[in-house]
Amino acid sequence: MARVALAGVGHWHAGMHLEAARSAGAEVVAAWDPDPAVAAGFAADHRVPRQPTVEALIAALPDLTVVMGRPDQVPELALACIEAGLPIVLEKPAAVSTAALEPLAKAARGLFVAVPLPNRCGPIWAEIEALRVAGRLGPVSHAQFRIVNGPPERYRLDGVPWVLDPAIGGGGALRNLGIHGIDAALALAGGAELTIVSASVDRRLHGEAVEDYAIVTLRARDGMIATVEAGYTYASMAPGGDFEWRVSARNAYLIDRGDSCRVATLDDRQVRDLAPIPPADRYKAFMADTLDRLARGAAPSVGIGDYLQAMRLIDRAYQEAAA
Repeated sequence: MARVALAGVGHWHAGMHLEAARSAGAEVVAAWDPDPAVAAGFAADHRVPRQPTVEALIAALPDLTVVMGRPDQVPELALACIEAGLPIVLEKPAAVSTAALEPLAKAARGLFVAVPLPNRCGPIWAEIEALRVAGRLGPVSHAQFRIVNGPPERYRLDGVPWVLDPAIGGGGALRNLGIHGIDAALALAGGAELTIVSASVDRRLHGEAVEDYAIVTLRARDGMIATVEAGYTYASMAPGGDFEWRVSARNAYLIDRGDSCRVATLDDRQVRDLAPIPPADRYKAFMADTLDRLARGAAPSVGIGDYLQAMRLIDRAYQEAAA
């Protein structure tokens, strides 16, 4: 049974990581947060051991440590775990800026650092790879990646108001939610460089210091066009919102709406439904995949280098939007 530690349990994804670890058959052996009251409450609510210091958490020698928290505090915490040789999951946002992330990426070279961008575990990716291997995909023409969740006030209600401070969070909906779509576009392009065709951001709806909506159009060297939409503009405080991943290739068209997934293929004139993985469950799929890769000695599906590449592309999108 893998032993998982949770560092920075004040993060709004802490409960999701705990549930995912247990779903994957792991034991959560430690919880820590810079706020002792937060750590104590989390440990009591979820019946996990609380560690008083980062040093004590590291001394517990977990097989995998999930590193979370405020972006201005995460690099120091992650570096302590990396220097101790602990494999980690680095929750985003992991730094206040791309420049602040770069030294951490350098220190992590050769080590197991997985970044939870769990929409990579969605069903269309395995289908795209299977079609590609079978020679049935063809070149990709265009893709759209949209993730629009509820109003920004929910971050205050979750006790993480720093998400809405651009000096700490490094941006708004594009940096926080759009990272998933940017990463998806990069994955579809095979990690190749993408050009910013256009980028626009807007903050009028809720009047926050960060944008509540962003749209970015990207182009790959082979001509593929990808559009990324991200927003805090869904009119509900309930979990979820408007999610849709679409990929169009010469022989296949794939649509993932979270609760449903479909693929149409031209050569056999078939339209098939794929087993969906709801977005709320994709952290479970990510954790199971991460623990499996760690046990096999394989690299994570999304590493810190992938994350750094996506962060740099978001920087360029913000520059384009401001021009």
